[in-house]
Amino acid sequence: MERTMSGLLAVCCTLLLLQVCLASVTVKVTPKVEVIKGEQVKLPCSYTTSEPPSQIVVQWHIETSSGRKQIAYKTDKDSGIDAGTPLADRVTIGDDFSLTISPVMVEDERSFFCQVVGGPVGTSEAESQVKVFYAPEKPVITGNNHAITVSNDTVSSSEVGRCTSRNAYPQPRIIWFKDNTPLPEVKDQREKTYMILRVVKEASGLYTVTSSLFMQPVKADAKSAFHCTVEYSMPNNQIKQESSDKFKLTLLYSTENVFFKLLNQGPIKEGDEVKMECKTDGNPQPELDFYKEKKQLKGSEGTLTLKSVTREDAGNYTCEALDFDALPEVELSKTLSFNVHYLDPVVVAPEGPKLASQGDVVEFQCKTKSLDEYTLQWKKDSKVLSQTGVLSLQSVSLADAGVYVCVGAVPSVPGLQKQASFNLTVSGKPEIDAPVNGLVAKEGGMVTLNCSALGYPAPQFTWTPSGKESVTVVGNKVISTVTLVATAAVLKDGVTCEASNQHGIDSKKYKVSLKSDPVTDAVDNTANRGNPVFKTAEKQQGGSSAVVIAVVVCVLLLLLLVALLFVLSKKGKLSCGKKDKKDVASGEVKGGIVVEMTNNDKGNEDSNLLKKPTAE
Repeated sequence: MERTMSGLLAVCCTLLLLQVCLASVTVKVTPKVEVIKGEQVKLPCSYTTSEPPSQIVVQWHIETSSGRKQIAYKTDKDSGIDAGTPLADRVTIGDDFSLTISPVMVEDERSFFCQVVGGPVGTSEAESQVKVFYAPEKPVITGNNHAITVSNDTVSSSEVGRCTSRNAYPQPRIIWFKDNTPLPEVKDQREKTYMILRVVKEASGLYTVTSSLFMQPVKADAKSAFHCTVEYSMPNNQIKQESSDKFKLTLLYSTENVFFKLLNQGPIKEGDEVKMECKTDGNPQPELDFYKEKKQLKGSEGTLTLKSVTREDAGNYTCEALDFDALPEVELSKTLSFNVHYLDPVVVAPEGPKLASQGDVVEFQCKTKSLDEYTLQWKKDSKVLSQTGVLSLQSVSLADAGVYVCVGAVPSVPGLQKQASFNLTVSGKPEIDAPVNGLVAKEGGMVTLNCSALGYPAPQFTWTPSGKESVTVVGNKVISTVTLVATAAVLKDGVTCEASNQHGIDSKKYKVSLKSDPVTDAVDNTANRGNPVFKTAEKQQGGSSAVVIAVVVCVLLLLLLVALLFVLSKKGKLSCGKKDKKDVASGEVKGGIVVEMTNNDKGNEDSNLLKKPTAE
């Protein structure tokens, strides 16, 4: 019996120990949490147990230099924040056991431990790593403000620029660029190009980094642009960059080449302005002298200007650089040459002006000289008459009078041309142009006529009939303008213009007509536009109808007037019946209206009615 009880007791103890040993707590957190400095971060914490615990305590811990330290806790009945820790005033613990930090500081980048104490079910914990990030300010670059001398001798490198980026976390990286190409990161100061990095951790925990670039620059570096870029990390494995402004170096180096060129485009002709530019690849630019066949010329800032050149200015020009630091083998002078194209003044033979008679043969020739091939053209009023330089006019007429121009030009040199002219006068009797007839609104109106005539000597004009006259000259024509009254005789016989000089007389007759009525014409044109055959008949029929209507209206008005007078007479309002016929005939009645009725036939009665009543 005792053995049985002992066995049962041993079994119970074993079961109890197994239950205790198999009880467990599992804690789950976010292993890595990334956050921007100054923002808020929440560290979740949850747990599971193998069996319901009698009591649970959740504690948050951090690792410090003096060991692990609790910063917050929570039980089923209570929660609290531990005082005296770096996070005492910036953390809270939630009902879900999560730890919230706000705002996040750089020093919060550490491990946080969530520990769950479950009494008999055991104790467990998990680690959550907080990573803090902060983007730096735009890098500021400072170039070397002093000129750096480029030398072929081996010398120590010079600091050519300094790049600073402030307030970043974690520590950023600075990369140097030359013409948008990154320079290798070299720290060995024995190299010609290297960088020296300085890192400062600010009181805020942020990093300020400064990189100085040292180089032994060469001449080609004078055209290069330098800048730096700060490369920094951000959450989600992002690598970002921000670049500085660019700068260039001021380098001093001796001349190796001289460049001398003509700035003019195209051929040079007499009268042009010529510019020549001389420069070297040295810095600073050395003094430059200009020569033409050993004669020194005055230039300005590497430019030689020749105003209004002539053919004598053609030839060889030399630019010489005075650089005493240049190597002995360097050629310090350059030569160029140019031609000046010219065209001599055009000469016309024989010299003008020229007076010829009608029917004469007139011949002129023009000449010039040029270095290049040239053309000669004879023109009159922009019309080309000859391409050979010889102008021959057979049997000239009055119309041939005028100005003739010979134009010389060099086709290969745009704008190079010259010209000469002469005036040809042809004598002969006047020739009047075809007359332009005149129109007048009505008889008695004023009409203006123009009579245009050629002739030399200038013709005299006579108008028949005469009027107010004026004379003008246009080219080789003389124009007489007359203004006169369009009398019946003018409308019938017209006006004659006579032009005369010592060689003879010419005359022309000008017709003067009345203008048509535009209203009537418009009506007629509209009515008969589709039937031109019946246009005249319709116009006549329309005119007759209008006359008939007018006569009928007048007769009716007169009948009404007669009836009114008759009624007034019956009422004694008029005294015309008291006067005898003799008085009426002699016209002695004053201020009255006399209407005499006769016993003639119907036609006479209508005729009398149409007569106007006479009032005295």
